[in-house]
Amino acid sequence: MLPAAHRMRRPADFEQAVRRGARGGRDTLVVHMTVRTDPGPGPVVGFVVSKGVGNAVTRNLVKRRLRALTHARLTRLPEVSSVVVRALPASATASFATLGSDLDAALATAQRRLSRAG
Repeated sequence: MLPAAHRMRRPADFEQAVRRGARGGRDTLVVHMTVRTDPGPGPVVGFVVSKGVGNAVTRNLVKRRLRALTHARLTRLPEVSSVVVRALPASATASFATLGSDLDAALATAQRRLSRAG
């Protein structure tokens, strides 16, 4: 479970991360990362799993997997980062290990692009 202090809740935060953030993508997911303007206890993470991924049961399974994977990686994220993980339809059939490796690669790409931008 992702701690409450690290959950993104406000639609404006999602919009800022997706529109202004650096992006890293893989076959199963896309990561958007930006620097937060308000200081907080650490990185905040939000998840977007659309109906294109599958029915409610499948979407909730994908969300639970992504939350668990992200929780394990919180210490590796920059303290002032705001991250949105968007699941793609291929995430419905991907294994836990595949999602984990795709998440690692997408986070690394987004961090690299964010540091280059500025």
